[in-house]
Amino acid sequence: MSGGLALTELRLSHFRSHRAAQVMLDGRPVAIHGPNGAGKTNLLEAVSLLSPGRGLRRAAAEDLARLPEALGWRIAATLRAGARHHEIELRAEPGQSRTVRIDDKAAPQLALGRLARILWLVPSMDRLWTEAAEGRRRFLDRLALSFEPAHGEAVLGYEKAMRERNRLLRDQQRDPAWYRALEGQMARSGALIERRRRDALERIGRAQEGAATQFPVALLSMSQEDLGEEGLGVLLERERGRDMAAGRSLRGPHRADLVAIYGSKDMPAAQSSTGEQKALLISLILANARALRADLGAAPILLLDEVAAHLDARRRAALYDEICALGSQAWMTGTEPDLFEGLGARGQHVTMDADGGMRQEG
Repeated sequence: MSGGLALTELRLSHFRSHRAAQVMLDGRPVAIHGPNGAGKTNLLEAVSLLSPGRGLRRAAAEDLARLPEALGWRIAATLRAGARHHEIELRAEPGQSRTVRIDDKAAPQLALGRLARILWLVPSMDRLWTEAAEGRRRFLDRLALSFEPAHGEAVLGYEKAMRERNRLLRDQQRDPAWYRALEGQMARSGALIERRRRDALERIGRAQEGAATQFPVALLSMSQEDLGEEGLGVLLERERGRDMAAGRSLRGPHRADLVAIYGSKDMPAAQSSTGEQKALLISLILANARALRADLGAAPILLLDEVAAHLDARRRAALYDEICALGSQAWMTGTEPDLFEGLGARGQHVTMDADGGMRQEG
């Protein structure tokens, strides 16, 4: 059993499809199988909410409550981090935002990122390389957030200042003092965003070098040059007239794109096959996990929803081998138990029924 980062207990109350659920864990990977609609992804979503942000579905607090009761919801978990254990509780009452308590004390969301690093790969991300750039920026910011939990605050600060600047632009306001204040905030936050994004890509690139893996190397880069705080401030001032005509900020970190190349074929990810694109995503998540383990001494928790169904037997076995070598508590879902045959006794197995019933094995 791993002595690193892992959940040892997860308890849900009126969360999504689960009126009440409890899973006891020992740190090994967790294979969850059952029919569609049994609530497998809901378990993973609950775990994802133990990190900063809105979780793997980006849902509002009110959308997480079990219907038709709509009584509010609660997630409670015991997190083992090395030799220490922490009790985490998240809840939201009807009409109220989510609250966080760590070891029975109120805490901000940022504190969750200091305790646990959680990465996920879900089916909606399969379109990452072919969808609009917004999805890739969100993915990139999750990578940066995994290395630096304060990255989320910089993103929020930048977006808030940009919304105010956009309002001035639409109203055709011309007072330079107002713009300078907001552009200064955008430049400060934007420079942090740019630096942390590039730092994340560099760390993941190093984690792919020489790694023993059956998954392809992804060569990553940014579509924009790094201007720094001063350069970004100059850009925003220079583009003010053009932005006013458009009614919005046309350039900056909010317009950056993540560029990925399938390394061995020197082919853009968007032009690769569906299977190759999926393999690239898995490769990046594993590289992210390796980089975090190198930095922090413990692998992150991984949430891999329906990942095994898209892999042949050879790659499924390779995935399980890499997860176990990392020492990561990976939560994986699938419709059939045979998908996890290669994991065997190295993992815990949870069977879920169509009516929400749950059985643990191993």
